[in-house]
Amino acid sequence: MKAVFIVFNQANTERVEFMLDRLGIRGYTWWNDVKGRGSQTGEPRMGTHTWPEMNSAALTIIPDEQVDELLDKIKKMDQINLEVGVRAFVWDILKTI
Repeated sequence: MKAVFIVFNQANTERVEFMLDRLGIRGYTWWNDVKGRGSQTGEPRMGTHTWPEMNSAALTIIPDEQVDELLDKIKKMDQINLEVGVRAFVWDILKTI
């Protein structure tokens, strides 16, 4: 099992929801109004007058064999509009109850 943490500009909300549904990823946790800044080229998303945009984030735990397909879809989404931005991070899940 892998955890995939997806951080995305709220402009991509419908795309992320659609992508998860299309891939049959039913379980996830979603956070709205996530503040942050990309580590290399990302503009700040702070919900302020100067940086008004905001991010959201989703965390899903999926079988190893689904990870590459999910990351491929996320990469394609990011390439549609690089300025809007979406990132994904993957790590192992060792145990769950």
